[in-house]
Amino acid sequence: MATKLLQFLTSRPSSIIIRRWAQSDSEKRLVVFDPFTNIKKKDKKTYLDLIKIFEEKDNRRRGHVEFIYAALNRMEEFGVHKDLETYKSLLNVLPKGKFIPTNIFQAEFLHYPKQQQCAVDLLEQMEDNRVMPDFEMEQILLNTFGRRGIPLRKFWRMMYWMPKFKNLSPWHLPNELPKDAMELAMLAIQRITSVDADTKVQLWQTDEIEASLDKTWIVTAQSPSQKVLLEEQPVDEALVIKGPYRVYLRDQSVTYFILLGKTRQEEVDDRDIDDVSNLEKPIGIPGMTGTPKLPVVKCTVHEQDDGTVVAVCATGTSSRDSLLSWIRLLEKNGNPQLANIPVIFTLRSPSMDLSVLESQPTVKEESSFKERE
Repeated sequence: MATKLLQFLTSRPSSIIIRRWAQSDSEKRLVVFDPFTNIKKKDKKTYLDLIKIFEEKDNRRRGHVEFIYAALNRMEEFGVHKDLETYKSLLNVLPKGKFIPTNIFQAEFLHYPKQQQCAVDLLEQMEDNRVMPDFEMEQILLNTFGRRGIPLRKFWRMMYWMPKFKNLSPWHLPNELPKDAMELAMLAIQRITSVDADTKVQLWQTDEIEASLDKTWIVTAQSPSQKVLLEEQPVDEALVIKGPYRVYLRDQSVTYFILLGKTRQEEVDDRDIDDVSNLEKPIGIPGMTGTPKLPVVKCTVHEQDDGTVVAVCATGTSSRDSLLSWIRLLEKNGNPQLANIPVIFTLRSPSMDLSVLESQPTVKEESSFKERE
């Protein structure tokens, strides 16, 4: 029974409302009111003004937990879900001093569980949105729940782990991702092709091809070794454009395609390594004696089991016509071998100009055709 009561007290309200009693002539009824709903201008200033209005309206701060939950669920609409100042303003809504435990029993048995769980949920939302707290927030939690409060323990764990994970990724991203799709594509292609330091990322326009139908941009990447591998591709073997694939930059996704060729065959040594009838003179130890020889075929990082990646791109429309313009631009920019090699287009999902109605069943289409220059 005690466990169920604790779960009820610490459960997060499902509806984001502020409850007020309204008395009419005949009966007393419950009125549902949400101050964040009927707001025309939704920005940070308006959001902070609503918090200030709530603080000044009632000195006892009645309904503060429901108000904080309502404010948390509306943060993304106002564009403040990644703003540290706004989270600190919400924590200041909680009364100070009242929730601090005065003895060991209150500290161990979750003193004021509903308010503590509300503060923990606020800190978890900060963690989900990658908002790192500061020492001013620690002082706010200390004045609200004391040193033995659960929210302060959560804060200490966040301050230990979040700085460690903040710069752990080798691909640095700005604090605010660009809203332009072309700039996002540049960041995504740079991340994908960072495996080869010689890769050059370029921005092309389909206007350079007179026969192009889609007037859009193309972000492409190719290294000198990929150009050599493309030049060595057999003419009778077709290249394949595979995709679309997705790469995620935090909460944003970018669609990209790869141009896949045939992998070079490695030389197979059929000699019996246990046969000692005809021993050869050792060629030497690298760095010690003799002159060691490199293998005839050395696989590069672009040569995978399923094929050789000779180019990568992301287009503004992800359509077949934009990919066709990409192939023609590759031919014009240092890949003349593409004029003699057939190219197969395979799309695993419908293009941008094809939509599926909700009344119709979803059909996965895979279409391919060859394009010869």
